[in-house]
Amino acid sequence: MRIAQVAPLMESVPPKYYGGTERVVHFLTEALVDLGHDVTLFASGDSVTRADLVPVVRKALRLDPAVADPVPYYLLMLDWLNSRADEFDVLHFHIDAFHFPLFNGRRHRTVTTLHGRQDLPDIGALYRGFPGMPLVSISNHQRTPVPDASFAATIPHGLPKDLLAPTFDPRGGYLAFLGRMSPEKGPLIAIRLARALGLQLRMAAKVDKVDEQYFREVVHPEIACGDDVEFIGEINDRDKARLLGEAQALLFPIAWPEPFGLVMIEAMACATPVLAFRAGSVPEVIKDHVTGRIVDDFDGALRAIPELLALDRRRIRAEFEARFTAERMARDYVDVYRGLARTIGRPALRPRLIVQRPTAAAHVLQSEVHAG
Repeated sequence: MRIAQVAPLMESVPPKYYGGTERVVHFLTEALVDLGHDVTLFASGDSVTRADLVPVVRKALRLDPAVADPVPYYLLMLDWLNSRADEFDVLHFHIDAFHFPLFNGRRHRTVTTLHGRQDLPDIGALYRGFPGMPLVSISNHQRTPVPDASFAATIPHGLPKDLLAPTFDPRGGYLAFLGRMSPEKGPLIAIRLARALGLQLRMAAKVDKVDEQYFREVVHPEIACGDDVEFIGEINDRDKARLLGEAQALLFPIAWPEPFGLVMIEAMACATPVLAFRAGSVPEVIKDHVTGRIVDDFDGALRAIPELLALDRRRIRAEFEARFTAERMARDYVDVYRGLARTIGRPALRPRLIVQRPTAAAHVLQSEVHAG
């Protein structure tokens, strides 16, 4: 099939450090290429892929000091994509709902993966206004606030099987925390849990601008009051494999309706058990007493630690390989793509078309970016 993957522009694909959505887009794109599909990736120019890359902007917008407002670049990207839409069997969007008005007329050739929370008050009105846009949820729990939206499937995320090597005999002697440094991710609870257990904690986390004050005024003083917590900052995949693999366990004490939680399956790939609070997608991702422990509060977490640390790490890795590989994710999406093709009565394979010249808006986009 001819498939367009439309990625966010804030981070490269894959991201240099933190960036869950862009990481998943990368894994999916490469897995689709491996399955023999003709894939075009619309993303920032510093992205790395074996698909055909359309470099919409020169580099990830978050890393470009000249960019104050990302919205114009998304609008220009959509205008460019609209001019090339007939080249593809499927347009797969990962950019929330920016594209809904422009591609509503082509909705039966689109798929939109919802990567964020769906319990915000205005989202229901959006889906009622565009009732036919095919959506993919990344967990069943994510659908709960909008049960009547046009869902085509629930497809959990996946990782390349060999991305993160398992560690069956960890020697680190510490607990790990990996994620955003934000209140809903529970960094303070992670620190207090580790201290209550008398274990070291290593924290690798991205500090977004919106969370800088929280980190500076709330979390950092807690870290600084002892030598038992190490804050590492953002890390790449190589460092992530080492951090998670050598850890006794990953702490995931979230306090929000987590849509998926990619770090949970990253830990599973490393054969590391996960201690997670019961919220959002957690019960769909973690098999309690098998790949981790699901708890309801701080005291429950303390009680669960001995069993958590005794879980069979080879079984954890086996569960990852059975349920959360990128190949499985890609095949699930191909089933959705082919279902769309059957719905509109077109063949699933199309001849390669000659690439159209970019629109005037796209020329403006490229000249603005390269001038910056």
